[in-house]
This record gives sequence, C-alpha cells and structure tokens, in this order.
Amino acid sequence: MKLPDLATDLARQFQRIYGRPPRWFVAAPGRVNVIGEHTDYNDGFVLPMAIERYCVMAADISRTSQNISIHDEQVGEKAVIDISKPVEKGNPKWSNYVRGVIAGFQNRGVKIPALDVLMLSTVPLGGGLSSSAALEVCTATLLESATGKKMDPVEKALLCQKAEHEFAGVPCGIMDQFISVMGKSNHLLLLDCRTRETKLVPVNDPSVELLIANTNVRHELGSGEYAVRRSQCEEAAKILGVASLRDATAEMLEQKKSAMSDIVFRRARHVIGENERTVSAAEGVRNSNWPTVGQLMYASHRSLRDDYEVSCKELDAVVEIAESIGEQGGVYGCRMTGGGFGGCAVALVKSNAIDAISKKLATEYRQKTGIEAAIFVSRPAAGATVLKS
Repeated sequence: MKLPDLATDLARQFQRIYGRPPRWFVAAPGRVNVIGEHTDYNDGFVLPMAIERYCVMAADISRTSQNISIHDEQVGEKAVIDISKPVEKGNPKWSNYVRGVIAGFQNRGVKIPALDVLMLSTVPLGGGLSSSAALEVCTATLLESATGKKMDPVEKALLCQKAEHEFAGVPCGIMDQFISVMGKSNHLLLLDCRTRETKLVPVNDPSVELLIANTNVRHELGSGEYAVRRSQCEEAAKILGVASLRDATAEMLEQKKSAMSDIVFRRARHVIGENERTVSAAEGVRNSNWPTVGQLMYASHRSLRDDYEVSCKELDAVVEIAESIGEQGGVYGCRMTGGGFGGCAVALVKSNAIDAISKKLATEYRQKTGIEAAIFVSRPAAGATVLKS
C-alpha cells in the first residue's frame, strides 16, 4: 500500500476509534542495506536505502487523559504512557521503543502534550528491515510536530539510537536510524560510521529496482554470535595496531597473518574487503554500472558466508537461485542483508523482469527449503515524512 493510501486508511480508523479526525500524520520508513555488512561497529562504511514500507502514526491532542495512548492497529494492543513524570520502561514490550524516544525529548526539557495515537507498520517484523528504527523515528517525528521542537537530523537519529540501546536493550549501530531519518527518494545513503558523514548517492536509472526476499527464518544462533564477531574484530585490530579495522588494509592483514588465529584473520579479511566493496559499489551506483554493483554484492555474500560465517542455508539458497537466473534473466547481483542467520536477501534486478524473477525465486526457494518466501520490490524511498501537521 502506498503512503497516501496508508494515510487515508489510518485516518479513517482514527475517526472510528477516537470520534474525530487526526491533527497530525507522520511516517518513517524501514530500510535495506544494499552493501556494507558488519562494518558499522568497525567504524566502516554502509550503503543503505529507505524502503517503501513504513511505520505510520495518526494523532491528536488527548481530550480524556494526561497520558500518551497508543493503539497498535497491527497487533491490536494499546500502550498507555504516563508523561507527568520521567518515562520508564514498561509493557507491552514494543512500547519501549516509543518510551525511549519520549524520554529523550523529556531529557532535553521539551514539554510533551498528552496525545491519542493510532499506529500501523508495514515494515515486516523480524526480517532485518529495521521495523524498530522506523517506530522510533516515527515517534520522534510525531513529537517534533506536536511540540514544535524540530531537531537536527543527526541529533534526532542519535536520540532514537539511544532509545533502542537503553529502553529496548539492543546495542545497534547508527545505520538504521540515520537512513530512516535522512533517506531521500531515489537515493542511497553512503554513511561513514566513524565520522557520521553522509553522502546521498542518486539512483536515477528507472530500469533497476531492489528486490527484497524475506526467508521467513530466524536462527537463534544469531543472538550470541554478534558479540563474538565484535570481539574477534577488536582482537584483530589490536594485533594490527589500529584503533579499528577501518584503519587496516589487506596488505597490513597479510603481514600479520601469522600473529592471529585463522578465524580472527578471516573475520578481519571480511571487514577490510567489505569496506572497499561498499565504497566501490557507491561509485558504481553513481555511474549506473549495474553489472559491477551486482558482482560486488555477490562478493559480499561470499565473504559473509565463508569468512564471517553469518549466513545460513536459506539465505544461501536465495542467492544461489538469483545467481542461476543471472543477468540474462534480469538479476545483476544478490546478497544476504542484515545481521545474518536468517532474515532477508536483497537483489539488484531489472525492472522489466521483476514478475518472472519473483515467481522463479518463490517457486525454487519453496522447493529447496519447504518455506514460503515473502518477496517485494522497492525503489529508494524518502526518510521520515510529515504528511499532515
């Protein structure tokens, strides 16, 4: 459903529940990372784009309470948040992403009004497409509108990241919130995770789109492995004598190979190579050099599978099917995206071949795994948007 249609539908639901039209309507997108995986906590580069899947909120000043009341239309739950005192963690669990953002505004001395809010998200949950960042950024965008206190985009993204760290207990990097705040239609965002410098990379060619395939699996192994990978990268950086793997080169790594274990060597090789691939891919996108971008995506997947060991058989199956379709069938490249151990793969595809690619991918994935994949396509979308204020 397109954003204007979502707005119309949510406004109708708001009228039904609260008996009046909403005063504000805001949205924030999820994201897919085109390339640059497990580089963020190594001070490296990432190349995400906002997708045409959104968290949307309709709201008005409350007439019946001094709280912020949020109806989640998707799960049929309501959260009531007392704003007369400093906001703390609470239930339902999803409300902590909202609570953390409200607390961030309170800590800045912003007076927040009581609100009636209706929320809906079309960002798939648990697929690695940043439904949590979309919720946080959507909440922050609503509070900006309701209080008249507009934030600097970087400050807004960092406030949302802090909310996820402190209220949801998820030690995420900065990519998800940055792209949800700063995404621009028909652009990718090259983000330097050390300096926080952002560069918009235009995607002007209408002949390509990004196809996202949700494997609909999430392996529990992934939860503890993130910390292990992070510690292995820190060990490699220490042996190499650099502050982070961002400062290392392939030559430096080869020179110190004998000083580290094979596993630490391979982890570092992935990060160093992935940073190079990400910067090269951004240049390829700028020049509409899709075959080169596609090959960099395949190389990224191989590195994540073999050196970083965060793929799984279902993600590998999607990439293998995409590779078998090939450029002649409309696929330039494909890779797993997100933390790994399940979730989504992203493919760079020709717009005129989307239907045939989607059908073949869905059919062969089902045959290989017995699982139904959820497949959709997206052009690069705009970041946080105020549709009515």
